[in-house]
Amino acid sequence: MSLVVPAEWAPHRAMWLGFPSHEDLWLEDLAEAQAEVAALARALAGPGAERVRLLVCGDAAEAAARALIDGASGIEIVRGQFGDIWLRDTGPIFARRGEESVAVAFRFNGWGGKYVLEDDDTVAEQISAAAGVPRLEHDFVLEGGAIDHDGFGAILTTRQCLLNPNRNPDWDEKTAEAALAEAVGAKTVLWLGDGLANDHTDGHVDNLARFVAPATAACPVALGRDDPNAGVYDDAARKLSGFRDARGGQIQVLRIPSPGRIEDEDGKVMPASHMNFVIANEAVIAPIYEERARALTLDALQSMFPERAVIGLPSRALLTGGGSFHCITQQEPQ
Repeated sequence: MSLVVPAEWAPHRAMWLGFPSHEDLWLEDLAEAQAEVAALARALAGPGAERVRLLVCGDAAEAAARALIDGASGIEIVRGQFGDIWLRDTGPIFARRGEESVAVAFRFNGWGGKYVLEDDDTVAEQISAAAGVPRLEHDFVLEGGAIDHDGFGAILTTRQCLLNPNRNPDWDEKTAEAALAEAVGAKTVLWLGDGLANDHTDGHVDNLARFVAPATAACPVALGRDDPNAGVYDDAARKLSGFRDARGGQIQVLRIPSPGRIEDEDGKVMPASHMNFVIANEAVIAPIYEERARALTLDALQSMFPERAVIGLPSRALLTGGGSFHCITQQEPQ
C-alpha cells in the first residue's frame, strides 16, 4: 500500500518542537533562543490549537523549559537525546499508509558532514517510539527540510541539496525521484535550482518555496536593492510558474516579502527567510528578523491562510544556529 504524506495544513495530532539544550553550541545566544522557542510553543498550543511535544535534552534544559512554559496548557515536555534542535531534519516524516500512521526515517549525516553531532542520528527512532507508530527506515540520506509536500504526491525540492554529492553521491534526478516515490509516495518531483546564500543545509526548500494550498506555492520576493537572494527568488518563481502538480494542475505562484539583507555581527549574510513559517491547526506562525518586513509579511500570509490566525514572532537568536521555526518542528498528522 502506497504512502501519503499529508500537506502541512492538514489536521495534526501533535507538533514536535526542539528546545535549545546545549550551551556549548548556542553560547551567549542560548537564553534568547530558548525564549524564542518557548514563545513559539505557546503560540502553537494557544492560537495554533496544537498538542505541543517539546523535546528537551538534559536536566538544565528541562528546568529552563519548565520555567519558560510556566504551566501553559497544551505543552508536554519530552526528554530525549539529541545534538541540536533541528527536528525537521533529524526526526522522521510522518505519513499515512491506509488508515495507519507511520514514521518514515532516513540516514542523517549532519547536512553532508558539516555538523555531525552526537545522538542526532537517533532522533527519528526516539520520536517514532514516543509517538507510538511504526518506523519505516530507508538507507539513504534525506532531511525533512529538503522536501515539501502538497498532500497529493507532488514534492518541491532543490537540486542544490537533493543532488548534492555530500548526501547520496550516486543520485541523479531519476534515482532521487524513484527513491522519493518509494519512501514518501512522490508522484511528481518539482525541481528548483539553488537555495539561499550561506544556507548551512545546502539549499533546503523550506527556506525558498512552500506549498500553501493545492496547486499553489509561495516563494519570496526581494526586499531592498541589496537583497542577496533576489536572483534566487526570481528564478524559483519562474520555475514554479511552469510546473504542474501530480493531478495536472498548473501551479499558482504567490510571493512573500523576504527579510532583505540580514547580516551577523561580522557582516556575513545570514540565511533568513520568512518561508520558514509553521502551519499549525488553527494558525500560521512566521519568523520575524527585523520589524521593517513584519506587516507586509503577515499580510501576505493572511491572504494565503484566511481561516487561520497569522502570528509573527522573533527568531533572530535561532537564526544564529542556521535555521528557524519550520526547521525545529515536525508535524504528526491525524
